[in-house]
Amino acid sequence: MNRRAVLICCALLLRTSALTAQSGVDLRSMIGQMIISGFVGSTAPDSLLEDLSQRNLGGVIVMTGNGNLVSPSQIQQLTAQLRGAAQTPPFIAVDQEGGFVARLNGSNGFAPTLSAYTLGTVYASVDSTAKQAAMMAGWLSASGMNLNFAPVADVNVNPNSPAIGHYGRSFSADPSIVAAHCAAFIDAFRARGIITTLKHFPGHGSAGTDSHLTLPDITDTWTRAELIPYTDLLASDRVDIVMAGHLFNATIDSVYPSSISRATIQGLLRDSLGYQGVVITDDLYNMAAITDNFGFFEAAEHAVNAGVDILLYVSNTLNSGSLCRQLVDTLAACVERGAIPRSRVEESYARIMTLKARYQVTGVPRLPAHARPDGFALSSYPNPFNPSTTIRISLATAAPVSVRIYDLLGREVATLLEGSLPAGTFETRWNAAGMAGGVYLCRVLSGGEARTLRLVLLR
Repeated sequence: MNRRAVLICCALLLRTSALTAQSGVDLRSMIGQMIISGFVGSTAPDSLLEDLSQRNLGGVIVMTGNGNLVSPSQIQQLTAQLRGAAQTPPFIAVDQEGGFVARLNGSNGFAPTLSAYTLGTVYASVDSTAKQAAMMAGWLSASGMNLNFAPVADVNVNPNSPAIGHYGRSFSADPSIVAAHCAAFIDAFRARGIITTLKHFPGHGSAGTDSHLTLPDITDTWTRAELIPYTDLLASDRVDIVMAGHLFNATIDSVYPSSISRATIQGLLRDSLGYQGVVITDDLYNMAAITDNFGFFEAAEHAVNAGVDILLYVSNTLNSGSLCRQLVDTLAACVERGAIPRSRVEESYARIMTLKARYQVTGVPRLPAHARPDGFALSSYPNPFNPSTTIRISLATAAPVSVRIYDLLGREVATLLEGSLPAGTFETRWNAAGMAGGVYLCRVLSGGEARTLRLVLLR
């Protein structure tokens, strides 16, 4: 990453961190934003909706294997259901690489797609990658998704690697070609407002085993050339999220796999490569690389202390109860007893909210306008309401923005936004399902100014 990009990232992070500290965001709400979970079925179960509305779950992954993706219209209804339930508008994520890993495909009303290997090595065409990526980005946008766990930045070191090369998931054995195709992929998705994810750091392409089945040991096969896609893309400011793979490399960390390794995340990725953005784990729920070697909560604690910002799980249940609730309880207890510094959680929350604000995932899509607003204004509709209302914010200049809901006793009941917004007019939605009827106050802070709006919830 060039010096200017590093300084910009650091400034954004510090500004959002300061806003977080000053406003006293509830610890459990911050931890909730650090979790993305999946679920089973074509509609969201009540347990997941409760996680979104009551526990501030940060996001949801939708999958074909879980029966989430049936048809275009069903997917649109599902994503609207998820957004409508959320306390803080969520990431809605999918794995849409193309080829073997393409959750939107011919089976659910979309179209077959080509693998990364076909595009990068057989066709050897960056233009073809860009065109396919643009098509898939359009699908995600129309479906109501905002986060793609792609592209694959792994280098095709071992064409027979069971999780990568075997399925044609790598663009090329040349890391510079991988970087070029990843750049085209990312640009196409960014053009549609979709966040992308580089995976699987520090490089899965040389692995001789599959992390779904066991912990791959890449100590003797991995080389630093596999970092080239990351360094190239960081230098061009194209990295939104990095996904850490479940990979063991004793030359980097002789104890922990990459996804929960401080030496890998904080040491290599952040300190050495200079990346200050969001890091997510690969699935921590049912991949044997982790579940066969670490306890459920142990792995989560190690990941957070390693510098990971988001923990990914393909289920929302654990021991017949809410995975989110149990995880929030456990990590909050870790903070309270000093096993995880509170500052570590605050850093992650700041990074997540800054990314959401950058892509307007915070439930505040910018509305079309013929002229820039001439001041800071606040309104809502409908009001009175039941059970949800839309809050409109106008900003004459870019500024950090905090949007919170309080009851008449001054108790905070919801955080709708904590991040930075550019100039413009935006909307965010408060779903008050589960709240008692009555009067609430919406308080918006922006650039040292404050506005308060009286909201009436009818029951």
